[in-house]
Parts: sequence; C-alpha cells; structure tokens
Amino acid sequence: MLKPADEGYYVRIPDFDIGTQGESVADAMEMARDVIGLMGIDMKDDGKAIPEPYTSEIVKEENDILTLVDIDFTEYRKKVDNKAVKKNCTIPYWMSVEADKEGINYSKVLQDAIAKILRGSKKSVN
Repeated sequence: MLKPADEGYYVRIPDFDIGTQGESVADAMEMARDVIGLMGIDMKDDGKAIPEPYTSEIVKEENDILTLVDIDFTEYRKKVDNKAVKKNCTIPYWMSVEADKEGINYSKVLQDAIAKILRGSKKSVN
C-alpha cells in the first residue's frame, strides 16, 4: 500500500510486516519489489515460507494506493547473487608496481583465484 508522504511515497507491505519509501510511485514500487525480494530470499534461506498476498489485514485510508507488486524470486536471487561487491586486499608494494606495469586487472585475478580454490574444494561456482 502506497501512501503520499512529505517527500515521495511511503510503502507499507503488510504481508511481510515491513515498509520502504520512494521518490515517486514508480520508485516506491521498485523499492517495494527490492525489499520483498530481499526478505523473500532471506526467508527461503532460513527455511521459512514466503507469505501469500493478502495474508495480513489491509486497512486502506483515503489517499492510499492499494496495489500488488510482482517479483520472481528466482530471477531476483540471480540478480543479487551476481551483484559485484567491493573487497579490499593488501599486497606488497613491489608487487603492486609490477602488476600495474603489466596492466593486471586485480578484480579478474582475484575472481579467477577464488573460483579455482572453490572448484578445488568442490563448491559450486557459476
């Protein structure tokens, strides 16, 4: 349920007992999709059932916008799982100088090394 706020829209998601906000109706819907996606994959990971729509009581006030938000949890998980995250690492100065001279892509080297280690430990790597 979207509710006009001082700046944008507040979104209440009663089935998950959570809320979020957005600058416009479209932004608020996207933020709702994102928070539902995160909650849903967390619940699945914890072995909990994802609530069905309308499992909670909905109280609509005068200016509220009642709507459903669609989300494909499988696709959302792929998006989240493949999102790049920043990691800091430390290497000796001389190695940094030589690697920079060679134009080495640190991220690629680290990803390749970790993937090799994970394959060696028989963990699934995409």
